[in-house]
Amino acid sequence: MRAVRHFVALILLAAVAAGMPAHAQDASLVFVDKIRTEPLSQTVPVIGRLVALQSGEVASRIGGAVTEFHVEVGDVVDKGQVLAELDTALLEVELAIAQGELRQAEAELMSNQAQLKLNEQELARFAGLEGSQAFSKARFEDAQQNVERAKAVIQGTEATIATRRASVQLRRLNLEYARIRAPYRGVVIRRMVEAGAYVTLGTPVVRMMADLNLEVEADVPANRLASLTPGTPVGIVLDDGSEHRAVVRAILPTENPLTRTRTVRLTPEFAGGMAGMADAQSVTVKVPVGVARNVLTVHKDAIITRGGKKVVYVVRGDSAEMRPVVLGEATGGRIEVLEGLKDGEEVVIRGNERLQPGAKVRVETGS
Repeated sequence: MRAVRHFVALILLAAVAAGMPAHAQDASLVFVDKIRTEPLSQTVPVIGRLVALQSGEVASRIGGAVTEFHVEVGDVVDKGQVLAELDTALLEVELAIAQGELRQAEAELMSNQAQLKLNEQELARFAGLEGSQAFSKARFEDAQQNVERAKAVIQGTEATIATRRASVQLRRLNLEYARIRAPYRGVVIRRMVEAGAYVTLGTPVVRMMADLNLEVEADVPANRLASLTPGTPVGIVLDDGSEHRAVVRAILPTENPLTRTRTVRLTPEFAGGMAGMADAQSVTVKVPVGVARNVLTVHKDAIITRGGKKVVYVVRGDSAEMRPVVLGEATGGRIEVLEGLKDGEEVVIRGNERLQPGAKVRVETGS
């Protein structure tokens, strides 16, 4: 029975192979990319650096003794996170006193309002006697003055209450300021004081840097600034050789008379984010020279060397044609084509190492 099944399987495989075209059986799987026209400009390298948009010392807003630190050097902290705490015993007493004074003023206001009500009732009683023999103009006028005096006292008490409420709010703010918080998300670079130290208003407590909010800064020769305007995209290269894109944000209107350079700020676009980047990290900025020109470009992976010459495989129908090329400037992952190719032609970028001229191919698009 096993021999019969094996014989049937061989027959089926033979039938499938017989129904498949010969070129499909022998064709090599390749990936292709199109020749395209794009702008290219020559560049000169300028050494720049990454700079943190936010960095500096976080200072105390009040005076007091540092009782506790909640962070160490190198810790990543979120905006609003407590970095250190000051002694709050005196602040709590001051708040209690201010709250007591506020309650006293509020009680005085209630008493003064009650007195005003009595004075107004008395004035109304005298007004009701007007025109009768019991009416006394002098007593009526005294009652009017008593009402006005009571109103003035109430106004003074209300002003006192407003002042004492502000005093309570100030004490509460001081209690909140006793917890020194991070003003932004970043990394603690240095602790300026230690637990037990006494700080005053404005004393630096820690130094921080926003490690995920970086820009590129470069001192560009003044004669190279013609092609740089806000919004201009340029290439940048990190120390590890990786290439990225940045956009000019601003050109500072000051020039170094010794080096004849101006500072340019660029907003980088890192595909993997800024994690792992560092303030003052070196960056090479590719500053454009002159106006960009439109050129034919080919994917760098399409270029191979055969017999000491640069060649590519152009896909024509279901076969690959080897064609020599003359190359120019590199632009990112592509290279300028001076001779040998036309716009829109498809070239092999993967699977070309083992191809021979006229080889049959099966095409996949993309890298």
